[in-house]
Amino acid sequence: MTGSYDVVIVGGGHNGLTAAAYLGRAGKRVLLLEKLDHVGGAAVSAQSFEGIDAQLSRYSYLVSLLPARIIRDLGLRIELKRRRYSSYTPHPGTDTGLLIDAGDPVATAAALGADAGAWTSFYDGTARLARALFPTVTEPLLTRSEARLALGDDALWDSLIENPIGSTISATFGDDLVRGVVLTDALIGTFAPNIDPTLAGNRCFLYHVIGNETGNWDVPVGGMGAVSAELLDAARRAGAEIVTGAEVTGINPDGEVTYRSGDVEIRVGGDYVLANVAPYVLEQLVSERVSTSLENERPEGAQVKVNLLLKRLPKLRDASVDPVAAFGGTFHINELWSQLDAAYLTAAGGGIASPLPCEIYCHSLTDPSILSPELRESGAQTLTVFGLHAPDRLVTEETNDARRAELQAAVVASLNSVLAEPIEDLLLVDGAGRPTIETKTTLDIEHALGMPGGNIFHGPLSWPFLEDDAPQSTPAQRWGVATRHPRILICGSGAQRGGAVSGIGGHNAAMAVLEQSV
Repeated sequence: MTGSYDVVIVGGGHNGLTAAAYLGRAGKRVLLLEKLDHVGGAAVSAQSFEGIDAQLSRYSYLVSLLPARIIRDLGLRIELKRRRYSSYTPHPGTDTGLLIDAGDPVATAAALGADAGAWTSFYDGTARLARALFPTVTEPLLTRSEARLALGDDALWDSLIENPIGSTISATFGDDLVRGVVLTDALIGTFAPNIDPTLAGNRCFLYHVIGNETGNWDVPVGGMGAVSAELLDAARRAGAEIVTGAEVTGINPDGEVTYRSGDVEIRVGGDYVLANVAPYVLEQLVSERVSTSLENERPEGAQVKVNLLLKRLPKLRDASVDPVAAFGGTFHINELWSQLDAAYLTAAGGGIASPLPCEIYCHSLTDPSILSPELRESGAQTLTVFGLHAPDRLVTEETNDARRAELQAAVVASLNSVLAEPIEDLLLVDGAGRPTIETKTTLDIEHALGMPGGNIFHGPLSWPFLEDDAPQSTPAQRWGVATRHPRILICGSGAQRGGAVSGIGGHNAAMAVLEQSV
């Protein structure tokens, strides 16, 4: 063995960097190993189009769940910009749409019509849930009974936690479009029917509405790469040793980690090993199977991601809405409740929905710094499209190229159905003369980032609380990062309360190590 550390961290995504920073600051000797030539995982910016100076958030793109506490603790210089507009949703097949404008509640109420009162009441309820639960995500886990008591409203708890969220939405709102807008937060990254008896949709919905006690999803200035760069700087300042190009090939329960650097195999030891990889991946690395509190079946992602760089914002069929407002928040396309239901059934049967439900974000409207001065002056804009109900089962190694083309065509067709001009006509061309559109299937994401099945959460999301009868005898169990092996902890999105760019998994694994070390 060539080295011994207090903690070896496997994987240099944002959670691994967060753990490294906290542990280094506590005086621990930390080694972080990352197989790629850079850290950041899914939280990176990249020049996606050859010869064009635009730094796109290639995979993850918005921030909600990164606690202000972590930003303060680590001295992160991260600027997050709030978007005025919550969402815009065209009525399919018409020249009208629904604009949710946080800056004009009167106009928003008028646009919602008969559902305005229900909208206000419903989101007052999610805000109360956020205020009750989010402050606990960087503390040892509450039990289910304690979390319910913290909310202090049994009817609200049942409607958002115990009963399928789709049933609650259906009973609360009358309009097909409004129901769909609300339901999408239960489906982003999760393949589930509108009314999901497994409650997977509820868990996805919960994490979409509790971030920093507001549920707001903000734009990171400089792109997602700026977030990871700050975390890397914090880890280095804390004294952590960061090694890239280091592919971990094995982990022993006694803390020994084997990795390959070039053609050289190296072994190191740690009092603790923190796994910033999916639990499914950890099982392949450990010398005997690791059981966590999660189901360790192969995960399945459920989305297609498309990045575009345009000459300008497109014109809308709905001439009453300024494209700056429509693209200034989340632009929902073909996401009626009925369309989401049909898309799920099509995908469950192995097909690609037509139209494909999509969500669009325009980073450059809120933060033009990701574009070169020349691009900004020209009026160029970025679009990020997240296509729902495109599960990993639709692609294989043999069919991925063809499916990628089909999924891209489905996204373009869905976009064009609500635009007054073809999106293809607005694409720039890169240095090789190719249109500036980039599509990532679940398999592409797995190949690039090691996320099995392209699952952006590393696996099924968990509740941010323990079941009342769950074991709580160790710090790792209380912090939601335990495996069957006391010296191996989960520190990534697969930890309890993991998922999205939050740093919560890294923070909580670090806290468990420090508590166990006392």
